[in-house]
Formats: sequence, C-alpha cells, structure tokens
Amino acid sequence: MDSESDGQGKQADGQYVIRTVDSINAFSRDEWDRFSGASRCVSEKPYNPFVSFDFLNILEESGCASRRAGWQPHHLRLEAPDGTVLGAVPCYVKSHSQGEYVFDHGWADAFERAGGQYYPKLQASVPFTPATGPRLLAAQGVNADAARAALASGLKLLTDRLGVSSSHVTFAEQDDMSALENAGFLARTDQQFHFFNENFSNYDDFLATLASRKRKAMKKERREALANDISIDWLTGSDLTERAWDDFFAFYMDTGSRKWGRPYLNRKFFSLIGERMRDDVLLVMAKRDGRYIAGAINFIGSDTLFGRNWGCIEDHPFLHFEVCYHQAIDFAIHKGLKVVEAGAQGEHKLARGYRPVTTHSAHYIAHPGLRNAIAEYLERERREVERMSEYLEEHGPFRKTDNDPAS
Repeated sequence: MDSESDGQGKQADGQYVIRTVDSINAFSRDEWDRFSGASRCVSEKPYNPFVSFDFLNILEESGCASRRAGWQPHHLRLEAPDGTVLGAVPCYVKSHSQGEYVFDHGWADAFERAGGQYYPKLQASVPFTPATGPRLLAAQGVNADAARAALASGLKLLTDRLGVSSSHVTFAEQDDMSALENAGFLARTDQQFHFFNENFSNYDDFLATLASRKRKAMKKERREALANDISIDWLTGSDLTERAWDDFFAFYMDTGSRKWGRPYLNRKFFSLIGERMRDDVLLVMAKRDGRYIAGAINFIGSDTLFGRNWGCIEDHPFLHFEVCYHQAIDFAIHKGLKVVEAGAQGEHKLARGYRPVTTHSAHYIAHPGLRNAIAEYLERERREVERMSEYLEEHGPFRKTDNDPAS
C-alpha cells in the first residue's frame, strides 16, 4: 500500500484509507462485529472473546487500558474511500513494556544505552492477555489478504510517521504473520502449553493417553489438592454475582501484588466483564469451610477455553494446579471445547497434559542498527525455541507405545 499522510491522522492511496482513533468507541458495535473472530456471528474464524468489542471497550472504560496506565489507545481503522470499514488493528501507544508477555526490555535497555529513545512505541495486541488471536482484523465480505496487507503496511507507515522507535504485534495468528513479514516486520517465536481435546468423553479418557506413571501421579495430585475438605464450583452466566467478583478480586489482588507488585486489572473491570460478557466467562472457585479461598478466571471462545488469572488467600498443596489446569481440562471436555490455552510460560503444565505450542509475534524496528542487531538475536532465539519444543514434546507425559495399559 503506497500511502501518503494527509496530515489528518489518515493515510491513503486511493484504494484504502487508514485512520487512527483514540477509542474503540470510534467504531460502532455493528462495525466491529463484522470482523472475523471478533463476534460469534462471523464464522470465518473461531470467536475469540479478547478481540470482541466488549472486552476491548471494558479495558478502556475501566481505565485499565489508558494513557495514565501507559496503554494509550491508538487503533487503526481501515476504510474504503466511501468510509466503509474494511478492517482494524487494536493498537496502543506504550510508555513501558509491562503487561505484554513478549519481552523486549533488553532491546529497550540496549537502545537507550546507545543514546536512542525506545519509548514510546506502538503495541498491536490485547492488553494483559497472552492469548493468540487475530490482530489484523478483516471485515466479513472483504478480501481478507488484501485487508491484512493494507493494515500491516499502514502500521509500519504509522510507526514512521509518529517517529516512535518500533511497533510490535504480539500473539498473532499465522495469516497475520505472513502479511506482517511481507511488510518488513521481524518474526519472533516463543512457547506456551495448550491442552488438546481429542474428542474425549470424560477426564478418564484423557488420562488413558498418559503413561501409567504419569496417570497415577495425576490422580494422586488431584486427590491431595482437595484433601482439606475443599470443593470446586464452576461459576458462569448468572452465577457471576458481585459477591463472587468480590471474592475473586481479593484473590487476584493478594497473589498479583506479590507476583507483579501492581496488578493490571481493577475492580471495575471485573464488574463490567460480569455485566456484559458473563456467558464468555468461567470462574473456577475453590471453597473450604463455607467460603471461597482461591479461584481462576477463564474466558470461553467458540472452540477454546482461555485460562487467565489465578489467586488465593490460603495455600494448599497442588490447589493451583487443580484450579487452573485440571479443572480447565474437565470443563473443556464437558463443553466439547477443542483447546485449553493455559496462559504464558510454565513448563510445569507439561506434566499435567498440556503440550508445547509455538506462539508468534512480529516487530518493526525503525532504526537500522537496532533492527539488524535484533534480527540476528531473533534468528538464534527461533532456533532455540524450536529445539526446546522438540525436546519437551519428546519428554511429555503421553504414552509412547501401545504396551502401556491404562490403570
């Protein structure tokens, strides 16, 4: 897309116009719901709740994604010359690298030691959410490849026009990665751990795919997690009362404050999620002596359960694994979901039936010297991620032969 800035926050080549807007509310809900993957009504891609209008709007309305928080909305809007919306990119001007889960602190330090200014930068992502999903959003009924190519080029041109150091598209799908690499972005890989539901009828069907020793360890772990008269509730839909959110928020703040220093999400965020997205949310809550003591929040897509935040106010052996990983598998099998994405990092998930999966991000670095140095680094990093994935897959808990009978 050969574009020129018109000085009004737009870039155009006669075929497309790219505007930048400072709120998701610059789109109507009807416009946003036409994007593939952003609505259950558009079937071209599975529904991803994190790129829905409601989720992104709630982040802004609650103040979690705001200039003050270092996440200033600066979304791209792709239009036809007549103003029809053809695509979009959820994008933010960042003054730091917190809440991204694809780490570039070392790049920032190196550039600033050399006299450069790394911040601000552009971040095309879902704030605080390390879940793969569409980033270059194409509207239903348009040429998706052409729209993605225009958005990738527009994001690169916007980076240069704003004079920021870089733009980063994180946890991107493969179609987006192809468009971004064609536009000159550098490819980066990382690793997560996902559970894949192979049409299991129940949890025991899943256990039968594991080596005997691993099955026995899993059963023992689950028994011990609930040994202190702990029970588990699944809360979704109308069960998500303000009382339940009060309890979960207490867990989130207690654990988040110790882990990150300052949790990213505020109490208003959870109330709004419960009000507008309650059917897309699962709270797995652990109860003892008549009160909740721990919980994990998950988001429900059309074929995927996305595990997100966990917290507790009592420590019990293996309870974290039960609430976050085993219960997520139980729910996915019960609901017929194909995948559980268990969030960022964590090789401990491998022993609990989650497999290594490669995640992808794309990075446009404006400064040639920094770009060359990062390109060399990323080439080495990709090889290491590939080697580690092969190693972990080989040493996973699954049966290697048919000579390991179920126990």
